[in-house]
Amino acid sequence: MTTARSTALADTSSTMSTTPGLVNAHHHLYSALARGMPGPKRSARNFADMLSLVWWRLDAAHDLDTIYWSAKLGALEAALAGTTCIIDHHESPRAIDGSLDAIDRACNEVGVRVSACYGATDRWADDGSLREKVSPLSAMTKAAQAGLDECDRHLRSGKRGMVGLHAAFTCSDETIAAAATLAASHGVGVHVHVAEAIDDIAAGARLEPHATDDWLLVHTVHLDRPLRGRIAHNPRSNMNNGVGYAKPTTKPNQVLLGSDGIGSDMAEESRLAYVRLREFDSHATPDVVAGWMHNARQVFPESLDDVVTWRYPAADAPWHTAFTTGMRVEQVQVAGQVVVDRGTTVLVDEHEVRAKAREAAARLHQRMENL
Repeated sequence: MTTARSTALADTSSTMSTTPGLVNAHHHLYSALARGMPGPKRSARNFADMLSLVWWRLDAAHDLDTIYWSAKLGALEAALAGTTCIIDHHESPRAIDGSLDAIDRACNEVGVRVSACYGATDRWADDGSLREKVSPLSAMTKAAQAGLDECDRHLRSGKRGMVGLHAAFTCSDETIAAAATLAASHGVGVHVHVAEAIDDIAAGARLEPHATDDWLLVHTVHLDRPLRGRIAHNPRSNMNNGVGYAKPTTKPNQVLLGSDGIGSDMAEESRLAYVRLREFDSHATPDVVAGWMHNARQVFPESLDDVVTWRYPAADAPWHTAFTTGMRVEQVQVAGQVVVDRGTTVLVDEHEVRAKAREAAARLHQRMENL
């Protein structure tokens, strides 16, 4: 029987098109509640300052409840933008145990797929405070071990994920080696920030003995040598942080596209990635960025079975999408289940999620004020 809904879609087929699900190859779902957060107590002088004054305060303020609502809001906004698969990198030093379960549950309830990891790091002292000096580090801290334990527990439970490291410059050699060993035991890669800023210039040398082809190397802006693994390119974040351009087309690695926590509208991210690439190489075409999007789908192949219906007749054409803003999502199907219809979520109430996320954000921001 033909339903009114299917008839309506058929009648508008000339103005709509479909693509597989989009993939965010590097996200921080815990940052969805960051919008409107308290500003730093003084102006950041450099990238390390920005981390310690802003982002590491956010990390430390999270509990399991705010992690859940942040992930649920982030997953909802991903679904609304046609992003059906998220590779997430999480940190919450005062709520490590069970944090990946909270993220997984939130994404499942919205209907999007997630591959999660906890970013182990030695930058937190055993009492939960931020260490004044994070480099060089000689031995693994209890916090780093707890982060690796959370990855191990998550993977042993049968959930999809990787083993996470924050970045080489906040990890001891012992922690890096332990992460590599744990990842190999599970048959997965390590998901790690690499040479995002000049502060992590030694990352290549320190990670080189351990890296394998299934590692996910995030940023690589200042990477000074070839390193095995796929690169997750995050142009919007790199521009926002003023760390430079990663020049992904000059590297031999397979390149994927991520947002680094600045939302999950991967169609918009791809447009920005293209114009930034063109600034670097005026001969580059939209097909290059389309290739990065395709590469992410190969890493998360279930996305190829997902269906996104767009209110635009050529959403599958790179030379259209690179120059077309405002391509709205009409419907999203994940594993055959409709999770977005007529531009809103089906499995969860969009307005309720936003309202409860707003309440969680207020609690999170208050805790940040006291750190």
